[in-house]
Amino acid sequence: MNDIINLEVGQSAPDFSCEDSTGKTHSLQDYMSEGKSVILYFYPKDSTPGCTTQACDFRDSMARLNQGDYVVLGVSKDPAKSHEKFITKQELNFPLLMDEDISLHQTYGTWREKSMYGKKYMGTSRSTFVIGSDGKLNWVGYGVRAKGHVDKIMADLGIE
Repeated sequence: MNDIINLEVGQSAPDFSCEDSTGKTHSLQDYMSEGKSVILYFYPKDSTPGCTTQACDFRDSMARLNQGDYVVLGVSKDPAKSHEKFITKQELNFPLLMDEDISLHQTYGTWREKSMYGKKYMGTSRSTFVIGSDGKLNWVGYGVRAKGHVDKIMADLGIE
C-alpha cells in the first residue's frame, strides 16, 4: 500500500481535471485563471445521511461563498447516474465530480484505511481543501464532521 499523503496549508494544491455528472470538465488551472478559489470536498457516498447533511450545508451557504469567488466541487467515487439523482433530489447548486477510479482521492490523500465494528477497509475520508486562486492550500481538513463543517470553514477563512 502506498504511503498516505497529508497535504498542509501553504502547499501548492495538486492539479486536477475531472468530469462532473453532466460530462463537463472542471480544471483547477481554469478556475485559477478566472481568479476563483476552489472548495474541493470529498465525501463517501451520495444520498447517505452525513453526505446529504454536508451537501445541503454547502448548498445553503452558496450565496455567502459566491461573494468570495469560491467554487464548490463535491467529489465521490459514485457514478454519474447516482450524482444526478443526488443533485436533483437535494436541489444542489454545485457540481459533483466523478472519481470512480479514486485517482483524485489518492492524489489528495483522502482514500484511507477506515474501521467499522472492528473490520478494516479502504474508503473515503470526509475531507475538504480550500484552494486559493494562486493554487495554494488555504484550508485543509481530513476526517471532518459533516454537521457544522461549512460554518467552521467560513469562520476560519473570515467569510461572512
